[in-house]
Amino acid sequence: MTQYIIRRILYSIPVIIGILVVTFVLARSIPGDPCKAMLGEKATAEVCERYNREHGLDQPIPVQFWVFMKEVARGDFGESLRFSRPVTIILIERLPTTIELGLSALILAIIIGIPAGIISAIRRNSILDVLVMVGANTGVSMPVYWLGLMLAYVFALVLRDTPFWLPPSGRLTAGLSATPFYEMLGWEVAQETLKYHVLEFFANMYIFNSIITRNWEVLGDTIKHLILPAVALSTISLAIIARMTRSSMLEVLRQDYIRTARAKGLIERLVILKHAFRNALLPIVTIIGLQVGTLFAGAVLTESIFGLAGVGRMLFEAITARDFPVVQAFTVVIAVGYVLVNLLVDLSYVFIDPRIRLE
Repeated sequence: MTQYIIRRILYSIPVIIGILVVTFVLARSIPGDPCKAMLGEKATAEVCERYNREHGLDQPIPVQFWVFMKEVARGDFGESLRFSRPVTIILIERLPTTIELGLSALILAIIIGIPAGIISAIRRNSILDVLVMVGANTGVSMPVYWLGLMLAYVFALVLRDTPFWLPPSGRLTAGLSATPFYEMLGWEVAQETLKYHVLEFFANMYIFNSIITRNWEVLGDTIKHLILPAVALSTISLAIIARMTRSSMLEVLRQDYIRTARAKGLIERLVILKHAFRNALLPIVTIIGLQVGTLFAGAVLTESIFGLAGVGRMLFEAITARDFPVVQAFTVVIAVGYVLVNLLVDLSYVFIDPRIRLE
């Protein structure tokens, strides 16, 4: 088991290095001149030359890549060309929003998709099965940007004067503020230190912060603002998880040991959950891990539609502005997060299927 875990971790290292290389190359491949994008088309050659020299863009590409790798090794992604601020600080401000949105969408997809798939498999070829599969196919086919706009229109405009009204944008209602939990606890932390940045990162997760500080008003308002974007973002993942659960369950339900369990007189609920679902779990967990990438990709549109200041929206703005450090940093963080999640999925196989421990 230990060898399996170490082997999986070692396999992830060249993947992460490859991500760094590809990210750097793609960022430099974006059409357009960063100087013109930031200072305008009327910027003179002398101004652009000084601008490129100040930001290290006048160096050869191999030199720029070496500087980039050294900075990443130190946990430093440089300074934003657009905002003239450290990219790490921007990440601390923006990443918690995307994590909250992504986790909310993933949890929603799991708690609805898995039961829907199980019920559909048990009631195969019934009206309920047909409805679940039609809903799943519709969810896979529905563009996130269209669904987001329709949800905002219905719940923010059509249902404006009803108890079902939901806010169409933002993270908190104007006038509300989330006091950082470390200030509420009386912790004195010097700014610009690693400890301060870590605490600030978790404080920017409003759900976590409001639970720690017991600010239930902020907690309720944060959840209310997350409902529409989380539903819009979760639709495709929910549909894929439901379809995979149904397919995996149907395959297991045909096995001899399921018929034996029923012949022994076991309660149907135990047959389904303890015997069938447990053995169908491996491909379901795999597809859940793969959906993390889908959620990060969908966050770009979702955050733009619902006015959330997260990684996706910032990445879109940075690409438009040719802000190389921000594009590189945000892409690397998203990609590394995706690799780590799939590493955790691989490690979970050891506990789901005991046979893997013997390999």
